[in-house]
Amino acid sequence: MSDSVANADAANWDREVLKSPEVVMVDFWAVWCGPCQMVAPIVDELAKEYQGKLKVMKLNTDEAPEVAGQYQIMSIPSILFFKDGQVVEKIVGARPKQQFKQIIDSLLSQSSATA
Repeated sequence: MSDSVANADAANWDREVLKSPEVVMVDFWAVWCGPCQMVAPIVDELAKEYQGKLKVMKLNTDEAPEVAGQYQIMSIPSILFFKDGQVVEKIVGARPKQQFKQIIDSLLSQSSATA
């Protein structure tokens, strides 16, 4: 995990994700999940590219099953995007980086338009 990506867990979820003033991307993953390992480098790259504009977190579903259950995470990787404490976008499964960028750019342009 890169310096740009922080760990989310049950203890810091409210503070780091729900109460964050910025758009937050949360990667729900697990160590044993093959597709999660494929997405991990993309998540790291996005965290570096959007540093200062987007908060990127990773939540290990084995370590925080109550948080994963709260968002009905049935398959991983699941990447949820939060804005003002609400889920505004969701990607399930390994996807190309460009698909992530389209969603992030769209969310960031919305938040800068309303700011």
